[in-house]
Amino acid sequence: MFEFDNVISETNTPLGFRVRITENQWRRISEVKHRYMKDKLSVVEFTLKEPDIVRQSKTDASVFLFYTEAGYKRWLCAVVKRENGTGFLITSYITSAIKLGEPIWTK
Repeated sequence: MFEFDNVISETNTPLGFRVRITENQWRRISEVKHRYMKDKLSVVEFTLKEPDIVRQSKTDASVFLFYTEAGYKRWLCAVVKRENGTGFLITSYITSAIKLGEPIWTK
């Protein structure tokens, strides 16, 4: 049985689906995996809402990578899995390179 997880954010994307961010997943991202993301929830929401680039994963067609510029040669990447018409945040991080994959959307 799954423990109930509070949804702390729901954001519309330009791809026509909403992405939810749960409290537990945001804690995993901002307190365990990528601590520098701690105060960046609003930036992640912006990236989902108004990305510069969206790519579809090369290995999983239900995974999308949303990117916004985050400084000189840096990008914020929000990784989303879409299932049954809705999406959920898998992870988010700062990167110096946009991953290969099918370009889905460009600003």
